[in-house]
Amino acid sequence: MNSVALHAPRYVLGDLLLTRIRGADVLLVAAGAAAIGLSAQIAVPIPGSPVPVTGQTLAVLLCAAVLGPWRGPAACVAYVVAGLAGVPWFAGGAAGLTGATFGYLLGMIAATVAVGTLARYGADRTPWRVVPVMVLGNLIIYAVGVTWLALFLHLDAAAAIRAGLVPFLLGDAVKVLIAAGVLPTAWRFARR
Repeated sequence: MNSVALHAPRYVLGDLLLTRIRGADVLLVAAGAAAIGLSAQIAVPIPGSPVPVTGQTLAVLLCAAVLGPWRGPAACVAYVVAGLAGVPWFAGGAAGLTGATFGYLLGMIAATVAVGTLARYGADRTPWRVVPVMVLGNLIIYAVGVTWLALFLHLDAAAAIRAGLVPFLLGDAVKVLIAAGVLPTAWRFARR
């Protein structure tokens, strides 16, 4: 049971990167926003859903874990604000207010706060800690995104879940497993 216990606040991987460079926080936030924007370009349309499968959620949750409870959300907010301002880096090269999918962007911001905070407490060090944290992050994204989708498209709960959640469960499960491999491996290298 000790492998899932969280520890007192410490540092995240981002604290180990560029720590002695002036402006490192700005660089890390900008790099996080760029990583999210690039990953959103991996977009596969889903028949019957206005929401594509993207690499975006994996990048958002990894950035949150690596950058922590304030740089992670800052990177996600920078990504969303830049996209709203016209940078074509939302899924499939979209920009501006994305309509039915905008709730997922808001959910991503909320998820980065939770995931970054838990990473600060050591929840990104082992696969057994990473999995529940990434699942929680996805649940937050779904809660906000599916709710927005239902309201925006005037769908009942069942239709919103069919269009905005069910088609993505398998892909997000794979992303959770990827994160469970990547984060502990990054920590092993960081400790060397």
